[in-house]
Amino acid sequence: MASSRCGSRLTAPRPLDGTTSVREIGIREAKARLSHVLHDVQAGAEWLITDRGKPVARIVPVGEAPLTLSQRLRILEDRGIIEPSFGDATPIDATSPLPVERGLAQRLLQEDRDGGH
Repeated sequence: MASSRCGSRLTAPRPLDGTTSVREIGIREAKARLSHVLHDVQAGAEWLITDRGKPVARIVPVGEAPLTLSQRLRILEDRGIIEPSFGDATPIDATSPLPVERGLAQRLLQEDRDGGH
């Protein structure tokens, strides 16, 4: 495994935007070298913070613009967190509210306040 400038392990690159590779560093070393880690992040690197080898946090550059829903879904698919839809799946419009019976939300809220009676 190759090492970065501060002696941490450089994991196999996991591109998110085609250019980012992930560097791995333990909590203690990250604390001791935080300035260096942040300098790398400003240059576009992504750091995975581990506790006894187990991933606990990720430090990534702040993006210029928020990702769209389809970009976020694509990243989740690429990481294997969700599976892509295949075939004739109907796309969901996540921006439109679901239709509900008039007054239903208010009734459910009141039932919850009354203890479910």
